[in-house]
Amino acid sequence: MKGKIHVYTGNGKGKTTAAIGLTIRAVGAGFKVFFGQFVKGEEYSEIKALKKLDNVVVKQYGRDCFIRNEPAKEDIMIARQGLAEMSGILQSGDYQLVVMDEANIAVYYKLFSLEELIEVLENRADGVEVVITGRMAEEGLIKIADLVTSMEEVKHYYQQGIQARIGIEK
Repeated sequence: MKGKIHVYTGNGKGKTTAAIGLTIRAVGAGFKVFFGQFVKGEEYSEIKALKKLDNVVVKQYGRDCFIRNEPAKEDIMIARQGLAEMSGILQSGDYQLVVMDEANIAVYYKLFSLEELIEVLENRADGVEVVITGRMAEEGLIKIADLVTSMEEVKHYYQQGIQARIGIEK
């Protein structure tokens, strides 16, 4: 059976958290999981936790979070290398679940194109389930996805000036 494509998008909090929840569920079922994170390079608390799990490989394809600035050539190069590496991982069939965290943001900032991402997804091995997260999922991705969840921000304490807190947002 062909694995499904999940997209977690929207302006609300919880997209990466949902992908991590599915990762934990998959590990509990004995799956091998590859968790690739685009754009970010900082070792957030969730990355530290995932690295402690058996059957989970974590790799980041970013230097730091450039969201407040324009991506540098190095950001583009790292993301493109990550997409190429994840293409091989998806084709190998070695992992039952592959998470492409913040791939939507990578597309939005033109680190790689939507067409390149879709080609990688279409060429994956049968049975590989894929999760793509990040705000601003493009319509072309939503169209080919099997499951799309949009996290809607109703209220967030960030609007009151509260910064990201260790253990909660990072």
